[in-house]
Amino acid sequence: MDYFNTHLLSLILFTPTVAALIMLFLPNEARLQRWFAFAASLIPFILTLVLWGRFDPDAAGFQFEEKYIWYEALNSSFHLGVDGISFSMVLLTTLLTPLAILASFSVTDRVKPYMMLFLFLETGMLGVFLALDLLIFFVFWEVGLVPMYFLINQWGSANRNYASLKFMIYTMGGSLGLLLAVQMLGVLFGTYDLIALYERWNSLSADTILMGMTIDAVKTIAFWAFAIAFAVKVPLWPFHTWLPDAHTEAPTAGSMILAGVLLKLGAYGFIRLVLPLYPVESRTFAGALAFLAVGAIVFGAFGSFGQTDFKRLVAYSSVNHMGFVVLGIAAAGLAAGTADAHIAMSGAVLQMFNHGLSAAGMFFLVGVIYERTHTRSLDDFGGLFPLVPVYGGILIFTSMASLGLPGLNGFVSEFMIVRGSYQPLTIYTAMAMLGLLFTGAYILKGIKKVLHGPMNEHWAHGEHKLTEINTREILVMAPLMALMLFTGLWPRWILEIINKAETALF
Repeated sequence: MDYFNTHLLSLILFTPTVAALIMLFLPNEARLQRWFAFAASLIPFILTLVLWGRFDPDAAGFQFEEKYIWYEALNSSFHLGVDGISFSMVLLTTLLTPLAILASFSVTDRVKPYMMLFLFLETGMLGVFLALDLLIFFVFWEVGLVPMYFLINQWGSANRNYASLKFMIYTMGGSLGLLLAVQMLGVLFGTYDLIALYERWNSLSADTILMGMTIDAVKTIAFWAFAIAFAVKVPLWPFHTWLPDAHTEAPTAGSMILAGVLLKLGAYGFIRLVLPLYPVESRTFAGALAFLAVGAIVFGAFGSFGQTDFKRLVAYSSVNHMGFVVLGIAAAGLAAGTADAHIAMSGAVLQMFNHGLSAAGMFFLVGVIYERTHTRSLDDFGGLFPLVPVYGGILIFTSMASLGLPGLNGFVSEFMIVRGSYQPLTIYTAMAMLGLLFTGAYILKGIKKVLHGPMNEHWAHGEHKLTEINTREILVMAPLMALMLFTGLWPRWILEIINKAETALF
């Protein structure tokens, strides 16, 4: 029992990898491989629920810490820990992974490597959220790219080679500056431990000279090295162009995880690294970050409204929604220590969690109808509600959560971001409302094109007759819908641990 208590984070982190390695020795039976991967992916989720029961939201700092020597020559340690901010992301990751695997039961091509890649991907994502050593953080940051690259490249749609290469080039290219900045901090202080760096990096005197430059110049360069890497991952406008292509070509479950969790890595990097390590620069360049965030909000909404491909419409909506997250982060950086900053930051973290639920649900629902019709063109649908009323009801519910309908989860987080950002970033917040207006426009456009209007008779008869959503697919959506409603009605269940963590940190 003592081992379990002291190694809980390691068990959550590495169980998927161990399960993936065990899958190598399973017989070539697709049904067995599917159910084994699904059962294995449930273990980290169950362990996360155990963590939830033992987590103390009132405790300061990180909990359940584990620290082992990893690379002694560089003084880098395998240091894990969790607070309220990272815990919410761990919960999201361990929830969405089994749902994505369950959504993949219709995959028949090379099932074993497909399922193994999802399990490896889960470890990569969890490592970013749990790491308290900068070098370990960067290792997991890069490791997570590899499984997603192969999922898009091998199981994607017709243009998958282009989309997977673009995904890899953008994300790795953006990370080059991050690597150099991480190395600089490690060399400068002789450690990569994040808790130590928080204190030492910000305690340098203003007249310090590093590499022949003032400390302010070095911090500014390092700030932008971190910020650009995370902006590409979010993705912020104008670094967003890899995202629609990756989403469009990725398999359904890949899009669920890409939108649900991978985009959150960039926003988490801003919160965990940029704001604490660069508080002065975060205040100085808050306007620039807010400008990019508003660009993502407005152009993401316009881009989504202009799409005729159902999946690309949802993909651009992620650019729009993640823009609100960065707007809240920019406001928190500008007004650090004030009530507005705490509201904006809590709203940003909650928006990360909420968007993970609604985006994963939307991409799955696009996949459900694509599997039946083999088209994503909105012009090929129309009037399908009488044929698939259960699917239609689920689509409307999930769309309304994405829209931010009061009573559902999206409203709470976006309201908090707008409320917290309005005072410190009034003009930017007002401009973001244009994107909020078009959010309603593109959501209603999608619902109208798919479910309402004259029925497309092609899907009403014969071999093309559209079939209703099945039990397995409903089971994928049920937990997401329950959390969307529950969080919309009683957000305190998760907002309390988020708020206490960010208040203590900022």
